[in-house]
Amino acid sequence: MTQRLVFAGDSITDAGRDRTDDGSYGDGYVALIVDDLAAQGADVVVVNRGIAGDRTVDLERRWEQDVRAEGPDVLTIAIGVNDMWRRFDSDDPTSAADFEATYRRLLDRADARVVLLVEPYVVPIRPDQAEWATDLDEKRAVIARLADETGARFVPVQAAFSRAAEQHGAAAIAPDGVHPTPAGSRLLADAWLAAYETIPASDLRAEARA
Repeated sequence: MTQRLVFAGDSITDAGRDRTDDGSYGDGYVALIVDDLAAQGADVVVVNRGIAGDRTVDLERRWEQDVRAEGPDVLTIAIGVNDMWRRFDSDDPTSAADFEATYRRLLDRADARVVLLVEPYVVPIRPDQAEWATDLDEKRAVIARLADETGARFVPVQAAFSRAAEQHGAAAIAPDGVHPTPAGSRLLADAWLAAYETIPASDLRAEARA
């Protein structure tokens, strides 16, 4: 049975894809996943619906057209970094409570057999970015809690990025603290694949759709 994998998120998912071409996956973790699954002979169709700059409220505005209309079997949501970032570059903060309310509405309308929630991350490059990490901590906690409450699969990312930053330097993983290098994209892809590989076949059957 062909599985339809839909990825929704921000620039980390978008990764410079050609939005006029459904066969364009960008040059980030989604493209790596496509290549890895193809090498495994997986029977999948992959759809990238990342949009650079999106916060949760932006993703919610396009949810019906860009996400639900794609009919995902496996839906991946990778959002939250810009909910943190806009506080610091535009004085436009998103509280943890507002973030949770919007994210919860997305999950309430996630018509997919399996949902994976990718943990947002930051690897501070400058001293002031320590405050970024504090803001994002609250949003990561929200996502982990929602995954537990709803039965979605949580894809942990921050710990792997932090370890890699310690070993190789943060700039080798994400030069601005957020946008990944190829090595960072590989970390994301590996985290997603590890979660995907744990999905029981029974969860992907037609009767499992919510």
